[in-house]
Amino acid sequence: MKVSDGHIVRIDCELRVSGGEVIESSSKSGPVEYKHGAGQILGALEARLAEMSVGEEKSGVIPAAEAFGADSAQPTMTVPRSSFPADAKLEVGARFEAKSPQGTPLTLNVLSIDADEVTAKAVHPLATKDLEFRVKVLAIRPPPPPVPKSTVEELDLAEVTEAD
Repeated sequence: MKVSDGHIVRIDCELRVSGGEVIESSSKSGPVEYKHGAGQILGALEARLAEMSVGEEKSGVIPAAEAFGADSAQPTMTVPRSSFPADAKLEVGARFEAKSPQGTPLTLNVLSIDADEVTAKAVHPLATKDLEFRVKVLAIRPPPPPVPKSTVEELDLAEVTEAD
C-alpha cells in the first residue's frame, strides 16, 4: 500500500531550519499520525510523502516559498494603531512580532500607516527559511469507511415536549 489521499499515515520525521534549529522531531514527541490530503501537516511535506510505502525513508530540502507560500500570497491585515507599543517606530517596512488569535507566532511587515490603523502583511516567522526534512513511513491504514447518513430526520426543537 502506498500513501495516498484519505489514508491514515504514521511517520517518524524531523524538520529543521536549513543548517539550523530543529522545529519538530518525532524522536522527542513520538510518531506523527495524520490523514493524507487533509492538510493536517505542512503541505510541501505531505506532497513529498505521496506514493511512499511502509519502511521507505526520504530526506531533502523544502524551499521557503514552497513551505510557507510566496510572500505575495501571505494575508494582509489591518491592526489598530493602539495595538502597537506607544514607543514603537511605526514606518513602512518595519517588522513586528505578534501572535495570531490561535497563538501562532507571526511577523507583521508594515505596508501602510494612517492615523488609526496599520496595514501589515502577516508572515510566518520561518517564511524566508528553507527547511530540511527527514521522514520514514511507519504505517499506512486505508481510509476509514464513510459514516452512514442518519436516518433520523431533522427535529423541530420547538415541537419537542417532555416524555411522560
